[in-house]
Amino acid sequence: MASNNERPSKAERNANARAQAAARQAQLEASQKRKSLMVKLGVLAAVVVVIALVVALIVQNNNGKIAEEGAIPSGGTNGGGILVTSATTLGGTGSGMVKASDEDPESPKDPADPRDLVVGKKGEPVNITMYVDVNCIHCAEFEATYGEQINNWLADGKVTVEYRNVGFLDGGSPTNYSSRGANALACVADKSPEAYTKFVAALWGHYSQGEMKNSELIKMARDSGASDAVESCIDKGDFRPFVAYTTAAAQADGVRATPTIYIQGKEFQLGTDDFVTEVEAAIKANA
Repeated sequence: MASNNERPSKAERNANARAQAAARQAQLEASQKRKSLMVKLGVLAAVVVVIALVVALIVQNNNGKIAEEGAIPSGGTNGGGILVTSATTLGGTGSGMVKASDEDPESPKDPADPRDLVVGKKGEPVNITMYVDVNCIHCAEFEATYGEQINNWLADGKVTVEYRNVGFLDGGSPTNYSSRGANALACVADKSPEAYTKFVAALWGHYSQGEMKNSELIKMARDSGASDAVESCIDKGDFRPFVAYTTAAAQADGVRATPTIYIQGKEFQLGTDDFVTEVEAAIKANA
């Protein structure tokens, strides 16, 4: 007896296969469109988050307009530095108010002739003056290489060290990290001088990990032994005018790069001479 279910013709089978293939293709295209949309939405959301984080960081770390004029921190110098006389003491006697607008960085001296360089007299400690930037890789390398030796000289009373912390590299930072770091150093010098050298080592030791927020600078300062008094100073940027002055004065005096180093008032040729040898020779000559 013949079956009631007749086998579809070849044309019908082909038509059915084409219909199924078209349906699968439509499903695939719809799935790809959904995935593409989700990727685009994900990328857009990530961009929005990044922008929000950058804006928040800038707002957090740039608290209003920097005052044009400001005080020199305790331990500071009229040349814009922080004078370290031992591992726990500072000797800068700068006083009064300073402002960057009094300087003319657009017409720098050539060659460099920095103001108020300390030169130890016969029988006194040799002076080392350094123009440094917390966001400078070569400054971090110099600290890593010679920081311990410098501290040994300080402990033996053989040298004094003046750190002139500048903001040369602010232009490459969305948060003015160079100036904020220099302000933090000035705050520690002013509020907790005994913690200054430890904070110096910690700050440049952190270089490879990137820039820090003010809250992180505050924590690092406290971990280095600074008192709670540094918190407001760092967060409000109390010594940003001093940093601006130090930076403008350095540029006006012809200092163009960091680190720039002077031993007994004479520039040390970084990368050419041996730093330890030069300092030891100066110590021997001054004995």
